Amino acid sequence: MRSLRSGLPASLLTGVVTVGSLLLAAPASHAADTPLRDLAAAKGKVMGTAVTGSKLTGTYGEIAGREFNWLTPGNAMKWSSVEPSRGTYNWAEADGIVDFAQTHGQRVRGHTLLWHQQNPGWLTSGSWTRDQLGAIVQDHIATEVGRYKGRVAAWDVVNEPFNEDGTYRPTLFHTTLGQDYIAQALTWARAADPGAKLYINDYNVEGVNAKSTALYNLVKSLKERGVPIDGVGLQAHLIIGQVPSTLLQNIQRFADLGVDVAITELDIRMQLPATQAKLTQQAADYRAVMNACVALARCTGVTVWGFTDSDSWIPDTFPGQGAATPYDENYRPKPAYHAIAEALGGTTAPPPTGACAAVYSVTSQWSTGYTGQVRIACSGASLSSWKANWTFGAGQQITQAWNANCTQSGTAVSCANAPYNGSVPDGGSVTFGFNGSWSGSNPVPVVTLG
Repeated sequence: MRSLRSGLPASLLTGVVTVGSLLLAAPASHAADTPLRDLAAAKGKVMGTAVTGSKLTGTYGEIAGREFNWLTPGNAMKWSSVEPSRGTYNWAEADGIVDFAQTHGQRVRGHTLLWHQQNPGWLTSGSWTRDQLGAIVQDHIATEVGRYKGRVAAWDVVNEPFNEDGTYRPTLFHTTLGQDYIAQALTWARAADPGAKLYINDYNVEGVNAKSTALYNLVKSLKERGVPIDGVGLQAHLIIGQVPSTLLQNIQRFADLGVDVAITELDIRMQLPATQAKLTQQAADYRAVMNACVALARCTGVTVWGFTDSDSWIPDTFPGQGAATPYDENYRPKPAYHAIAEALGGTTAPPPTGACAAVYSVTSQWSTGYTGQVRIACSGASLSSWKANWTFGAGQQITQAWNANCTQSGTAVSCANAPYNGSVPDGGSVTFGFNGSWSGSNPVPVVTLG
């Protein structure tokens, strides 16, 4: 934008109008008209979130209970959490999450039984024979799955078994028990709870590639052998602008094997700081993932890996990156939240009166022309797109505009956002500018948004 001192009286150069209703806006402090869980249920889908058990109170607990119909314990059910010392169990956080879910009419996704990370030291430091480790793993699965029999609807039985090239990850389990440890784990889990759905879960398997093809071939083989396997989990830890173009194709090929597919750990990170353009792209990416799942019957639904940026793992793991979830750190829904709601067939409420304002000002003026700008700012609301409209009162004519697509018909002007600046977050603003001609007088018009 261009910003120059004009030297003209402020009273002649600035006009402010507050907006009571915006067609394409949604309040940052409010959610969709219908909670995400109800929108998802109406389409026969899961809308889940990973949670931290100690935080399930206050605003965090209220949102978790209202918006989601499935919960995944982020860490509480991992081996190091439940059995830190051999034979000594700590079920407190896991039990709390399961109890919360039952109280709020939600189902639970157990995560995870076998993983190469977050294992207790007594397990990883031991020198186990094949038979010894097999007995330990079988007991672990029987104990944990058995404890929650009938209360946990699905389990990520094996997590991240593959390298990026499709070879098996050399974990303690694979190295000691052999490739068939996955089939054994699934079989033991089925015995412990015949009613729970059993999944293999991995990351970077969202599109068709070497890793997802290895997972596909494993599931195909397990099905052919009669090993119990109900579904695959596509974690979907994504980067803005990088949703795989083959996501739908990939989900379909697993569905064709006769298994379900779940998006299990969705977040879409960006390089910080978050900008309007990045938030707009993130919303489009969330919508694309949701649309792919909604389109296919065997995609059971989507779980976000934490619903608020204050509970996200991204900043600690990827320094300088973040803002990956549908809510910001203050529990305000971002454009991504509204994209999810809209993909599920929902609508978003208009912002409260006065939540957004458009300010028209003349920044420079000369004998036959001037430079003007309009600043759109929000407080207590956010916009995913905008359009500013006004009518000139003295025959002014716009000759050039930037950061907006402007059209003029007679005295009526309409300026819509550019592809990169449609998002206006709560507490944020966007400005566009223009050059115009005038003769005689240059009164400030009243701007409306719609």
